[in-house]
Amino acid sequence: MTLRVAIIGAGPSGLAQLRAFQSAHAQGAPMPEIVCFEKQADWGGMWNYTWRTGLDQHGEPVHGSMYRYLWSNGPKECLEFADYSFDEHFGRPISSYPPREVLWDYIQGRVNKAGVRDYIRFNTVVKHVSFDESTREFTVSAHDYGAGLGIEQVFDYVVVASGHFSTPHVPEFEGFERFTGRILHAHDFREATEFHGQDLLIVGSSYSAEDIGSQCYKYGARSITTAYRTQPMGY
Repeated sequence: MTLRVAIIGAGPSGLAQLRAFQSAHAQGAPMPEIVCFEKQADWGGMWNYTWRTGLDQHGEPVHGSMYRYLWSNGPKECLEFADYSFDEHFGRPISSYPPREVLWDYIQGRVNKAGVRDYIRFNTVVKHVSFDESTREFTVSAHDYGAGLGIEQVFDYVVVASGHFSTPHVPEFEGFERFTGRILHAHDFREATEFHGQDLLIVGSSYSAEDIGSQCYKYGARSITTAYRTQPMGY
């Protein structure tokens, strides 16, 4: 009997799982029946940039926190796939800290080479997963927005690759209700140019605060003030 496998999410983790199945199959292992559920219209997960915030075109929460001018805060050498190098993809060496578009192009190149796109069901949101102890099977309930219908499928295994850190934590501070400016969480930040000529207060001192503050200043913000709970930025 052929195993049935569901993968939830076609971001880097879900795509790596698809690539692993394809690689094992190329070495003689049987290929299971695979369905990868992806709620966006394209693969890439967090690296698939969208201008949308809040809710997407289907009324589903926007998962991604990606912004237009993001650059990798870690060297590409630590992000490289073992079986597909940056040099192989681009045909030449590139810098260690590439921008968002370069990383997304690289991720796409690897899975395009593997030929796994046909396993992905795009515009399909998983709503519920249940497990039957008697049959040892999973039932995945989803909604296919492309076809406009709800679906249920049974699987032997489910791989959850939907990511994390997608629900912003927005604390409330005294004075918010009287503040006449804009209050924005980093999850909904999309580009720095809209803050040209403005004064920004950034609450936090980790990676997002550091990068967003630097970008906004670079693109013409009048001033950047940071507030932190534990320690300042490292520069």
